[in-house]
Amino acid sequence: MAFIDACRPRDPEAVAWHACPVTAAGPETQVVVATIPPVCNLYHMAPRDHVERYFRAQVPEYSALPVGPFGTGLFLKGAPGELAGVTGQWGMIQPKAKARRPVSRAILTNNARAETVAMRPTYRAAWAAGQRCLIPAAWYQEPNWETGKNIWWRLTRADGAPWAIAGLWSEWTDPTTGEIVPSFTMITINCDGHPLLGRLHKPDPHLPPDAQDKRSLVPLEPEQWGEWLLGSEEQARALLQAPPAERFDLADARRTDDMLGR
Repeated sequence: MAFIDACRPRDPEAVAWHACPVTAAGPETQVVVATIPPVCNLYHMAPRDHVERYFRAQVPEYSALPVGPFGTGLFLKGAPGELAGVTGQWGMIQPKAKARRPVSRAILTNNARAETVAMRPTYRAAWAAGQRCLIPAAWYQEPNWETGKNIWWRLTRADGAPWAIAGLWSEWTDPTTGEIVPSFTMITINCDGHPLLGRLHKPDPHLPPDAQDKRSLVPLEPEQWGEWLLGSEEQARALLQAPPAERFDLADARRTDDMLGR
């Protein structure tokens, strides 16, 4: 069973959340607390054969399943002449942590804000070391509130290929057992005003449209992978942009538009 965050964080690294059980078909219940929007807290791993073919990567055996915070997912690191797949915890582990996940359920580290990734204790060492990665995903899920209630949009690519989501990875050594535990996070950026992604998450009625701080993941195209994985920090930051709306399958957007009579 995976868990999704149906709340909105008061702080990017101290995220109050309610867990609701989900299946591959979607959440059985929906619990929402409104303050500031989260980004992706549920995605589906791309099938192993798709990853091998599309990314030309060497990957370990795994089952392609939905992944929620602190679940196990696959990320791809740059390796000489190829991409290497690693399974790890979706939720970065702070280097000085005593356990692989926070004691408080109010803390999530599966998304890292681009604006502060170089400063936050959980991410800054990995960012400084250039430990950037790609997270292959068949889809990821975000909430749409335009009808007055939450409708989950399952975001897939229009061309049917897997997403290559920009991420950051690290390795943490368990102080008790000595086990080395890989973990990763997804980078997020502001997407206020985006024609598609700006429709997602519950808006704050007290803020103007251009100050909502709606967040987006950063899917990358094949020609961008090299610079993201192996380029300079300046090159990597230049890639942190929201994809155009036409890159998405718009089926869920059209269904919502139909409900709104558009």
